[in-house]
Amino acid sequence: MTAENAEEGTRLDDAAAMRLLRGGRLEIAGRLIEASNMTLYCTISAGDQVAACVYKPVEGERPLWDFPDGTLAAREVAAYEVAVATGWRLVPPTVYRDGPFGPGMVQLWIDADPDADLMAVMRSRQPALRRMAVLDAVINNADRKGGHLLPLPDGHVYGVDHGVCFSVDTKLRTVLWQWKGRPLSREAVAVLVHLDQELERGRLGRRLRELLTAAEVEATWNRVRRLLDTGIHPYPSGDWPAIPWPPI
Repeated sequence: MTAENAEEGTRLDDAAAMRLLRGGRLEIAGRLIEASNMTLYCTISAGDQVAACVYKPVEGERPLWDFPDGTLAAREVAAYEVAVATGWRLVPPTVYRDGPFGPGMVQLWIDADPDADLMAVMRSRQPALRRMAVLDAVINNADRKGGHLLPLPDGHVYGVDHGVCFSVDTKLRTVLWQWKGRPLSREAVAVLVHLDQELERGRLGRRLRELLTAAEVEATWNRVRRLLDTGIHPYPSGDWPAIPWPPI
């Protein structure tokens, strides 16, 4: 995944993008008014490197009845860390850092394909979406709307807006139920085995414990092991709405 330099057209790889997000100068350019929490469109720069990003300060988070106050930014970063551990690169580079309105989540801006039909994307069975469905099952994503999918012209798809993930209660709510009950792919099983090991004694487990509660990390590990035990994509629970509203 790459980020354009706004002035010179150079590109940043993921490692360079992370360095820029962590240490660059953050300047607010506007606000995404359709977002439920404060979501600011920014530029971030260091020397001759410039990229666009999204900044969600903790102070701009609306209280929720089912998630502790002030935790959504850390959950977004935790989702990125899990996505990195999968090797699928489904979430744009994301960091937790200070900004003009205090600490929050800063994520590289992704320009989605403007010609993509989101309804068609949501209903497709392309490999990137199937991987996203596995990621969402692991992180217990309670809000996988179609608008949280960013399809690219090359067929890859990124996912964003992961603030309501990692609950200890089953809250999987998604538009990606195409594979419910179907056997997991060999690729997905191999990734889940890796996540199991990483959560038990690897960097991922240590990192998630910095961002989530111990109970939430344990629940994440349990979901990974449950997927490996069943060998299938999960079904809707029946105790929670299966599809977010609005679905787009």
